[in-house]
Amino acid sequence: MGGYRLAALAARGLPGFAAQGIAPTIGLGANVASPERRAMITRHLRRVDPTLGGIRLRRAAQEAFDSYTRYWLESFRLPHLPVRMVDRGMRSDGYQHVLDALELGNGAILALPHLGGWEWAGRWLADRGHGLTVVVEEIEPPELFEWFAELRAALGMNVVALGPDAGREVLRALRRNDIVCLLCDRDIQRTGVEVEFFGEVTTLPAGPATLALRTGAPLLPTAVYFTERTDGHFGLVRPPVAAERSGEGLRADVAHVTQALARELEGLIRRSPQQWHLFQPNWPSDPGYE
Repeated sequence: MGGYRLAALAARGLPGFAAQGIAPTIGLGANVASPERRAMITRHLRRVDPTLGGIRLRRAAQEAFDSYTRYWLESFRLPHLPVRMVDRGMRSDGYQHVLDALELGNGAILALPHLGGWEWAGRWLADRGHGLTVVVEEIEPPELFEWFAELRAALGMNVVALGPDAGREVLRALRRNDIVCLLCDRDIQRTGVEVEFFGEVTTLPAGPATLALRTGAPLLPTAVYFTERTDGHFGLVRPPVAAERSGEGLRADVAHVTQALARELEGLIRRSPQQWHLFQPNWPSDPGYE
């Protein structure tokens, strides 16, 4: 816990070019110290691009560690950055899809992979006056989770812990016409919907599809990529995934929509797989998958 607070304090005063410059050094240390994570991200990268191998694969794995390090350094800095700096660091394609969704009055669901610097985009949206609710995985100890929640609240986000009460809180957010952000390329609770994802069967969370079908809130596949520019980000919002009732029952409809979302997530990840921060088992064939 103290280490995170210390890191946040140290990163707070770092200019963007310095944070971006030291990320590879820290990322290299994390790579060397985490052989299991390195092996897992290597498996995932090969799923995304089966042609990767040798030095190209090792480089892509290292870039994933570098990207994840940049994500954390950036998260620590974000609450202290002025609005104009956050705005300068953000380009987007498809933001109009978000505005169009909010015009309908049922909220908007942004379905994201664990990729790039999504929290920068969250701060950018909050700075524009949007209500923003994010669902996050609970971590131990509880004090650490609370500290991270406070960090995100400082960015203008309403943080909801993944668990039995999350659905109720998210429904309230959509009724307020909030933007709801759901990281949905990993089925943490192992209770999701079976899909084909990068050529192999696994499960993905049913929540995004279920919410879209029940509330009418548009389901927007979204990703936020780091760019080479200092503090640079590119947000891509795809058109809404079709989420209509077919008459076959809610379970069948959720399965269909979740599979369609999986295809969209594949496309978003393939744009920059080395920025995919998925270091955990995610397919039944992965070592350690339970």
